Amino acid sequence: MGLKEKLHNIKGKVEGTNWQTMFGAVHTLFYTPNETTHSGSHVRGADDLKRTMMNVVLPLIPLFIFGMFNVGFQHNAAINGFPEGIGFFSPEFWNLDNLSIGALKLLPLLIVSYVVGLGIEIFFATINKHEVEEGYFVTGMLVPLIVPIDTPLWMLTVAIIFGVVIGKEIFGGTGMNILNPALTIRAFLFFAYPTWMSGDKVWVAGAKERANEIMAGSELDAISGETILGSLAQGQEFAYSVSDMFLGFIPGSVGETSTLLILLGGLYLLYTKVASWRIMLSSVIGALVMGLIFNGVVDAGWISESSKFYSLMSTEFWHHLLIGGLAFGIVFMATDPVTGSQTNKGKWYYGFFIGFISVMIRVFNPAYPEGVMLAILLMNVFAPTIDHYVVQGNVKRRLKRLKSKTA
Repeated sequence: MGLKEKLHNIKGKVEGTNWQTMFGAVHTLFYTPNETTHSGSHVRGADDLKRTMMNVVLPLIPLFIFGMFNVGFQHNAAINGFPEGIGFFSPEFWNLDNLSIGALKLLPLLIVSYVVGLGIEIFFATINKHEVEEGYFVTGMLVPLIVPIDTPLWMLTVAIIFGVVIGKEIFGGTGMNILNPALTIRAFLFFAYPTWMSGDKVWVAGAKERANEIMAGSELDAISGETILGSLAQGQEFAYSVSDMFLGFIPGSVGETSTLLILLGGLYLLYTKVASWRIMLSSVIGALVMGLIFNGVVDAGWISESSKFYSLMSTEFWHHLLIGGLAFGIVFMATDPVTGSQTNKGKWYYGFFIGFISVMIRVFNPAYPEGVMLAILLMNVFAPTIDHYVVQGNVKRRLKRLKSKTA
């Protein structure tokens, strides 16, 4: 008996029970439902929500695998020193020691993310008597990629409960939320537990624990895991080359370090037509424009080198795309089709202001030198307003054109 026949037999036993919702989630993971809409005209497409979500998860998998190696690499590099001449195929990076350290840190975050998040989804689907939606497939993969590697599992659990319930379920579930669920979880962590979300001891595995041992009188040396943005916010020069930043051999959130893999993931999303090229392009333009403005201020001599804003303002405008979470946010979260602008013209405004505001927050808020999370959440709120004025503008132009033709 094949899997399909076994699932069919189970279906008859669980129909009408509380297990029907969970069974439906498992069944649709393997097979497309045979049901269609029962009234009105409809078009049956080759794709569905599940396959759309999987097209977002697929380009995240290389980032997850690379992240496991990078977690171990950054941990060992912080202890033994950063090796010279690291390349993408260097054996110092792709070794089992780095992988084992990264896997022990990253896999528990992934497991907690899916178990807790899907558990809440199934709970709400059961009490509301509707099918489990596949939206959390993407959120569950995004969460461990955007939080510090040493985030306590209980803390992550609390944040996921808040993000899924408050950020999505109270609005009606997948497709009805106004804020990106993964960023809502990240924002909750940042404002509820700021000491675990910022500083130079949260981005390298074991750094915070080692610092606590130093304070307790241990003989062990401390590990510094300052990110490039953190160093610039403190007026320091960054110690990484452009190739290191582009390839991803830098400290930071697990999924946000490798601009190369993010770029390849973005191309895949564009190829599958899951993401909007208008949002991606306009976000990049917005970030570059804001970076150019700050570079112009520095070149004009309008700000002194002693200013706390000087280091970030003088950073090459295009470097902003290689450091921090800007590239990751643009590709995988700004393009969320639910929380972003829906009109083509609105997508240009929406994306531009995400990039523009992200760099602005980086420079003007040294205490939090990463603005992409706040920029995307802010524009999530304004996306319906942008679309409203775009539609109203189209209506006015058509009425004006109609009036001129009938006059």
